[in-house]
Amino acid sequence: MNGSLRVVQACVTAAGAIAAIVTATASACADPVDFARDIRPLLTSHCTACHGGVKKAGGISFIAQETATAEGDSGQRPIVPGDGEASELLRRVASTDEAERMPPPDHGRQLTPAEIDLLRRWIAEGAPWRAHWSFEPPVDPPAPTVKDAAWPRVPLDAFVAARLDAEGLEPSRPASPAEWLRRVSLDLTGLPPTAADYEIFVADGGCGPDVAADRTARVKQVDRLLASPHFGERWASMWLDLARYADTLGFEKDPNRTIWPWRDWVIRAFNDDMSFDRFTVRQLAGDLLPDATLDDYLATAFHRNTQSNDEGGTDDEEFRMAAVIDRVNTTWTAWQGTTFGCVQCHAHPYDAFQHDDYYRFLAYFNETQDRDLTDDFPRLPIPGDPQGRELLPKLLRSVEAKRRQLTADGAALAEADAWKPVAVAHAAATMGTLTPVGDGWVKAGGTLPIGVRYDLDIDLPPGTTALRIDLALDSGGSEAAPPERGAVLSHVTLDLPPPPATTAAAAPPAAPDQASAEPPPPPEPPKPVPVAIAEVFADALDGPFDPASTLHPDDAGFGGYPTLDRQRWCVFALADPAAVAAGGRVRLAITQSARANASFQGCPLRSFRITASTDSQWTNLLRDEPRRRRRDDLAADREALAKIGGPSVPVLREVDPGLRRWTHIFVRGNRMDCGAAVEPGIPVAVAPPATMPTDRLGMAEWLVGDTNPLAARVLANRLWAEMFGTGIVESLEDFGSSGQRPSHPDLLDHLAVRLKRDHRWSVKAFLREIALSATYGQTAAASPALVARDPRNRLLARGPRSRLTAEMVRDQALVWSGLFAPALYGPPVFPLQPEGIWKSVYNGGVWQPSQGPDRFRRSIYTFVKRTAGYPALLAF
Repeated sequence: MNGSLRVVQACVTAAGAIAAIVTATASACADPVDFARDIRPLLTSHCTACHGGVKKAGGISFIAQETATAEGDSGQRPIVPGDGEASELLRRVASTDEAERMPPPDHGRQLTPAEIDLLRRWIAEGAPWRAHWSFEPPVDPPAPTVKDAAWPRVPLDAFVAARLDAEGLEPSRPASPAEWLRRVSLDLTGLPPTAADYEIFVADGGCGPDVAADRTARVKQVDRLLASPHFGERWASMWLDLARYADTLGFEKDPNRTIWPWRDWVIRAFNDDMSFDRFTVRQLAGDLLPDATLDDYLATAFHRNTQSNDEGGTDDEEFRMAAVIDRVNTTWTAWQGTTFGCVQCHAHPYDAFQHDDYYRFLAYFNETQDRDLTDDFPRLPIPGDPQGRELLPKLLRSVEAKRRQLTADGAALAEADAWKPVAVAHAAATMGTLTPVGDGWVKAGGTLPIGVRYDLDIDLPPGTTALRIDLALDSGGSEAAPPERGAVLSHVTLDLPPPPATTAAAAPPAAPDQASAEPPPPPEPPKPVPVAIAEVFADALDGPFDPASTLHPDDAGFGGYPTLDRQRWCVFALADPAAVAAGGRVRLAITQSARANASFQGCPLRSFRITASTDSQWTNLLRDEPRRRRRDDLAADREALAKIGGPSVPVLREVDPGLRRWTHIFVRGNRMDCGAAVEPGIPVAVAPPATMPTDRLGMAEWLVGDTNPLAARVLANRLWAEMFGTGIVESLEDFGSSGQRPSHPDLLDHLAVRLKRDHRWSVKAFLREIALSATYGQTAAASPALVARDPRNRLLARGPRSRLTAEMVRDQALVWSGLFAPALYGPPVFPLQPEGIWKSVYNGGVWQPSQGPDRFRRSIYTFVKRTAGYPALLAF
C-alpha cells in the first residue's frame, strides 16, 4: 500500500516537473511582453486604485516607473527589473495568505496564474516601461497586405481588411444605392436626400456593377454634400455640444445671453473648411493674434459659453474661477480626450498627470478680463456691414494703444514723484468705521455695504498739483500670496470748504396791506467749492475699471475686482492747482455707490493711503499739446466705436500685463485653501519641457502642433464616430489608461497622421475619404452569425447603422413634411412648444413662438435655455 502511494507521489512529482519545464519553455519561446498591451491594463485594473495618483498605500504608486521601482514604506521595492525574486509585487500577488495577498480579498479578485506569469515574464525581461499609447506621438504604420487587394478603395480600407483577415471574416457586400445615399446625406449634412438626388445617383451608375462609374457617382454626391451650406450646420452642431453652447447664462434665473453670432461663425468655419489648427487657435487665443480681425476676436466666444451667476449674495471670484476651471476641462475634453478634470483635486488616479499640472495649465486661462459680471464683460459689437466689420478691430487696437500710452505717461511720472503723506483731520463713514492711522493711511472696518460713503477732511500742502490714493492689501502680503477680497474706488470728489456766509441788510418794515404776506425764504447756506480734476492716471488698465470712471457716479470705478492681489494706485491731477495754491483743508468724498456697483459685489476700500504732489510736471503733462491731441484722437475713436451697431457678444480679452494674476494650486481642489504659486505650463506627460509655451496663444499653437500626441488622434476618432456611430476608441472623452483601447490601433494612428500631415487638418478632406471608403460603403445588413460574432460592429465587417441625433429627427420631419425653412444664420428662433415650460425663478421671460418660416428652421437655430431644454429635442 505504502509502495503504491510512493509510486503515485513520484508520478505526480514527475508530471509537475514536466509541466514546469513545458511552461518555462513556452515562456521562453513567447513573444516579449508588451507593457502597454499586457501590463498597464493589469496595474490599472487591480493596483492603481490604492497605489496610484490619489492614494499611495504603503508609499507605493504604479503610475510611473520611478515610483513603481522605488522602495515603499516597508523598505521593499515593488518591482526590481530583471529580478522577480526580489520584486515584492510578485510575492504579494501570488501569496495564498489573505492577510498579505494583493489585491486584498475585499478589493477584488486575485490575479490568475496566467496574469501572474505575465508579470513575472515582464520583470524578468527588465520591466521595460512605456508611456501610455495615446501619450506617444502617432506614427503612420506601413499599409498592411490583405487577401483581397481589390477591395480597398482608400488607404484606411487596408487596415480594416487586415483585421478582418486576421479574424477570419470577410467584408459585407456594398450597400444599395438608397442605403448608401441616405447614409452619406445624413452623415454629411444631417438632412435626407431628395428623390431627385437619388435618381441622379442611380443614373450616374452609383452602387452599380461598373466600378469606375460607381466611383464617379459617389465622388459627385460626396462633393455636392460637402459643398452644401447645410454641411456647416450639421458639423457645427457637433462642435456646439462640445462648447456647451446655450443662449442663456445658466444658474438661478438663467437670463439671456447674446452669443449666436459665434454659433454662425462656427457654421461658416465648417462650410469654408477652415483648417482645424486655425479653427483651434482662433477660438482659444484669437484675441492674441497679431492684427486680429473681427472674426478672430469673435471666435474666442468659444470659452465665453461658460455659465455666469448673478444670484444675489454670490461671490464673483468663486464663479469667475468656476468658469476658468470649466475652460480647462472643456479644452482637455474637446481637444485632448482625457479626464484631466480629475487633477483639479489630486494627482490623476491612472495617468501621469500631477496635481500641480492642472494649475499650471489653468494659468493660461487665468489671465482674461471676464469676472462673472452680469453684463458679460468684455463684449464685442458685431456690425452687419462689411465696412464696419473691417473698421471695428482697427478701432479697438487704436483705442487700446492710445489708452496705454496716455496711462504710461502718468505712470512714469507717478513712479518718479516724491509723494507727501497728507494729514487726515477727520474721517467718517455712513456705515462701519473709518479711522486715520497716521502717515496718510486710513483703515475701514465693520459692515461696509454697497453705497457706503467715506468723507475725509484732509490738509493739502501748498501748491498741490495731484492727489494719489493707494489701495493696499489688508494683510500687507506679497504678490505671490493668495488674493484678498477686492477693493474698488468708485465716485471721487474734492471740495474746498464753503466761503463764509455774509450778513444780509435788514429789510424795511412791511406795508399794512402786505402784513399778511409770507416772509421771504431764508438765504441758502454757502455750498462747497468743487476742485476740478482734469485727468486720472493709474498703475494699469483693468477691464471695465477705467481710472477716469472714478469721476462719474454711474461708472464702475477703479481698483481690484473681485479680488485684490497687489497694491494698486491712481492719481488725480488737478485741473487748476491755483485753486488750492495756498494749501489747506479740502473734503475728499469717496462714494462707493450702489449705482456704480450695481453689477458688482460690494468691494469697498478697507486700507488706503492718501498722498499729494506739488510737482509742476503734472500740470505740464496736462497741457502738453501732442498729448492733448492724443486725448482728442482717443475721444474720436471711442465716439466712432459707439456708433458701430450690431449684437454685442462676450469674448475673451487678456488682462493688462501689469495686472497678471498669480495662479495658486488649490489644495484638494478647494479654492479657499491656496498652496504654492505656479507658472503656466503643459503637463510633461504629453509635452517636452523645452517647448513649454508661456501664454494662451502658445498653448493653443501647442495643442495642434507637432509635439502634442493627442489632438489629431482625438479629432480623427471623433469624426470617425460621427460617421460610424462608434469611435475607434469607444470612450471619445477618455484616451487615458482608464479609457477603452482602440479597436484598430494602427488605423487610428494612420488616420491621425493623414489628417494632420496629408489633409493639413482639413475636416472636409478627411470626411471625404471616409465617405468614399469601401469600409463605409458596406451594407449595414448582417447575418445572425456575424451579429453573434461582433454584435457592436467593432471589427467593421459591415456598414454603420447609427441612430439619428435629436436634431436630425426633427429636421428630417420638417423636410419630409414640406415645411422646412432652409435659411442660414441669424438670431435664435422659437418654434412652437407647450406653455409653461419656462419656469425660471425671478425671470419674467416668456417663450414667444416665432412667426412664419422661422417656426420651421433647422434645429441648430432653436433657442437653447440651459434650465429648460426644447421639449421636442429632449423627447427625441
